[in-house]
Amino acid sequence: MSRVSPLSQATLPFSRARHGLAPWARIAGLTVCALLTLGPVVWTVSTSLRTPAEAFDLPPQLIPSDPSTEAYRGVFGQIDVWLLALNSTLVTGLIAVGQMITAGLAGYAFARLEFRFKKPLFALVLATMMVPLQVTIVPVFLVLKSMSLTDTLLGLIIPAFPTAFGTFLMRQYFLGMPKDLGEAAMLDGAGPWRTFRSVYAPLAAPGLAIVGVLAFNYHWNEFFRPLILETSGQNYTLPLGLVSLQGNLGTGSVSVVLAGVVLSMIPAVAVFVVGQRPLREGITSAGVNR
Repeated sequence: MSRVSPLSQATLPFSRARHGLAPWARIAGLTVCALLTLGPVVWTVSTSLRTPAEAFDLPPQLIPSDPSTEAYRGVFGQIDVWLLALNSTLVTGLIAVGQMITAGLAGYAFARLEFRFKKPLFALVLATMMVPLQVTIVPVFLVLKSMSLTDTLLGLIIPAFPTAFGTFLMRQYFLGMPKDLGEAAMLDGAGPWRTFRSVYAPLAAPGLAIVGVLAFNYHWNEFFRPLILETSGQNYTLPLGLVSLQGNLGTGSVSVVLAGVVLSMIPAVAVFVVGQRPLREGITSAGVNR
C-alpha cells in the first residue's frame, strides 16, 4: 500500500485550492481583458451616434439618450467614402491574395524542397521581420519612383506581396503534413509543382486563410505607406482619407470623426468574424510539427 509523504499531505490542500480557483481566475482575467479591449470600441460606436453637442457630456453616457445618424451623414458629406472604400478594397484584397500565393510557394519550398543555402536564406527571410518599415520606406520609394509607380495603387500593392511572417507560418504548416503524401505523388510521376498544387496546397487551405485574414486586417488599417507613397486624393485609401475629418475636432464635432472610424472598422471586423475559425485552427496546427 502506497503511503503519502508528509510534504505531499501538507501541499495537497493548497493544490486543491489552486485548481479550484484557477477557472474563476481565468474567467476574471479574460473578463478584464475583454472590457479593456472592447471598452474603447463601445465608446467609439456610442459617441458616433450622438450629436456634436452631446459628444462631450459629463458624465459620459454609454448609451445615447437620443441616437442620431447625423455624424454618419456628415462623413459622407465631407469625403468620398465610396471611392476611398473601393481603393482600400482593391489594394487590400490584391495584397491578401498575393501574400497567400507567395507565402504558400515560399513556405512549401523551404519545407519540402532541397536546395543550396536553404537554411541561410530562410534565416535571412526571418531577419527581415526585425527591420522596421520606416527603415525601408525610403529605398522602396526610390525604386517605385524609378518605375513610375509612386502615387499609384500598384505602388501600394506590389511591394507588399512578400511576407516573412506568412512564409514562416506556411513553412511550419507544410512541415506538419505527412511526407508520405508527397512521396506517393512523386512515385506516380508528379513533379514538385504538381505535388504542391494537387496534394499540399488543398491541405494547406486553413494556413493560407490565416495569411489572407491577417494580411487583410493589417493592410486595411495601414496608414504609413499610403501617406508616403500617395499624393493624389483619388488614390487615397480609407484610413488616409479619414484624416481630413480631423478638422472637426476643432469645432467640437468629434462624433463625425468617430463615425468615420466606425465605418472603417466594419469590413475588417466582418472579415475577422468570417475567418476566425480557420484563423484559430490554422495557427494551432502551424505550431504542431508532426
